[in-house]
Amino acid sequence: MAERAGRAPTLADVARVAGTSTAVVSYVMNNGPRPVAAKTRERVLAAAAELDYRPNLIARALRSRTTGVVGLILPEASNPYFGALARHVEQALDTRGKLTLIGNAGYSPERQEHLVDKFLAAQVDGLIIVSADGGTQVTRAGVPAVYVHNRPVDGQAPVVAAVNEAAVQEAITHLHGHGHTRIAFLSGPCDAGPVGERHAAWAALAGTAAPLLRCAYYRAAAAALTGQLIGEGAMPAALITATDEQAIGVLAGARAHGLAVPERLAVISLDGTPDSAFTAPALTVTQQPLEVMAAQAVDLLLDGETAVLSAPAPLIVRASCGCDPAA
Repeated sequence: MAERAGRAPTLADVARVAGTSTAVVSYVMNNGPRPVAAKTRERVLAAAAELDYRPNLIARALRSRTTGVVGLILPEASNPYFGALARHVEQALDTRGKLTLIGNAGYSPERQEHLVDKFLAAQVDGLIIVSADGGTQVTRAGVPAVYVHNRPVDGQAPVVAAVNEAAVQEAITHLHGHGHTRIAFLSGPCDAGPVGERHAAWAALAGTAAPLLRCAYYRAAAAALTGQLIGEGAMPAALITATDEQAIGVLAGARAHGLAVPERLAVISLDGTPDSAFTAPALTVTQQPLEVMAAQAVDLLLDGETAVLSAPAPLIVRASCGCDPAA
């Protein structure tokens, strides 16, 4: 049954076609607050499909004082790690009937502050802030927030993170098994958030003779640093990188300067993004449980719990450390 051109079908139209009340149609479209019999629900959904009915989100927001939208702030959207995490967050929110609004902070605390203000002005129902270097406290606005990776210094918001200390220990132990005793660590420009935890764990386990290296979280920066170290004769024989982006850059820099991996340089990364399986050689990684972390963050946000949740990051053995995955 087609509606007149130029007029969008309404709740009343669906009710008329389904042979029920507008209240029942509303219960079906909003999954509550009252239950609807299965056969009646099927009639309502069939009528809505026939009319190509779409709920008016603005009207719904005015009635319920909720928008059905959750803001997700990423440190750097171009980083495959955060892109994969965003995909899992979006999927988890969708199963809970929420729409995801994504903002990219570009590793800028000022940009992150700006995004928080923008999302609050848009009256989002909540915020998930994936912060690599601290974060803005938003409880002053009365909007629930969950942080992934790092809790803001001045706040008590729920946080979800991987167990970085155990991941670093497993990586170091694995490299020890290959005979490496001097294991370098490639950190970021600063030591906040999960990278700081990984650095601290490495420093406690690797010994004072192990070199600490730093560069930005970009492939080009890591490739340039690798070339510089090779040119200076200072490239370590074993290296743990804080992120996959850095590890991929290290592999590119080593290849460009004729340094064989893993024969002359063993590499383990602490991220485990999908890209890590397709490098040459494939990266050995401690795989951050992104799907689990995303589900935990969404549950904390929507169920109103206050907690600090952590998830293990298992070692995925490939070729870059010196192992033969086919063996």
